[in-house]
Amino acid sequence: MASTTRITVTLPTELVEEIKRHTDNVSGYVAEAVARQIRRELLATELEQYQQEFGAFTEEELAEARAELGAGEARPGADAA
Repeated sequence: MASTTRITVTLPTELVEEIKRHTDNVSGYVAEAVARQIRRELLATELEQYQQEFGAFTEEELAEARAELGAGEARPGADAA
């Protein structure tokens, strides 16, 4: 089991109520959301660095990437960063 640290986070009441409608494990839900956001930020940084080195993506490359991401969303349990 991964180690954990207890922290206090303040969220809007409406958001907390919505989270509780989705899960009984608020901490796990929030941890998963934070991890997903960190992956997105890391990916954005990598993509930016790639484009600085090799140039902007072409429309064809972007279309291929969108198709791949769309295919990933169709799979149950898929997490496209």
